[in-house]
Amino acid sequence: MKKILFIMMLSVLINKIGVAQEINWVTFNEALELQKKTPKKIMMDVYTNWCGPCKMLDRNTFHNKDVVEYVNEHYYAVKFNAEGNEEVSYDGKTFSNPNYNPDLTNRRNSPHELSRYFQVQAYPTIVFIDEKGKLIFPLRGYKTPTQLELYLKMFKNDDHKGMDTQEKFNEYYKAFQYEFEG
Repeated sequence: MKKILFIMMLSVLINKIGVAQEINWVTFNEALELQKKTPKKIMMDVYTNWCGPCKMLDRNTFHNKDVVEYVNEHYYAVKFNAEGNEEVSYDGKTFSNPNYNPDLTNRRNSPHELSRYFQVQAYPTIVFIDEKGKLIFPLRGYKTPTQLELYLKMFKNDDHKGMDTQEKFNEYYKAFQYEFEG
């Protein structure tokens, strides 16, 4: 009996440790609907299938325990393929990718209209959107967990609203206390 109990406890422990934490990703349309019920900012990972740094961001940053916990608590997280064919309703408009070619799914394809609307010019880009669905900022390039922490907290707390000069951002950056590991 003791052996069975020990084995059961051990399997529960292994399951707890072995289950990787993940960000609760939703579609952009779902995030906009969720905002209507419970306002939160949106963090949108704008990626492409062929982008190496996008895959690194997903593997190294979006699977970091601190990032996962913070994003899941404070944001609606969206993965958006910048060259995909998803139809999106946003800001009173419908966005699509009329030149999408399904034969180029894992290679360079035409850019989605929403990517252009959000001024995405490089991959990956993390787009931050406020509780009312308005663009805050497109953050370009691969970010480590600690680099992303600065922006996650700055936008979540609306600290960016008082930063109208590069000097003010530099002061914020120098004073920022990092807590994320990795």
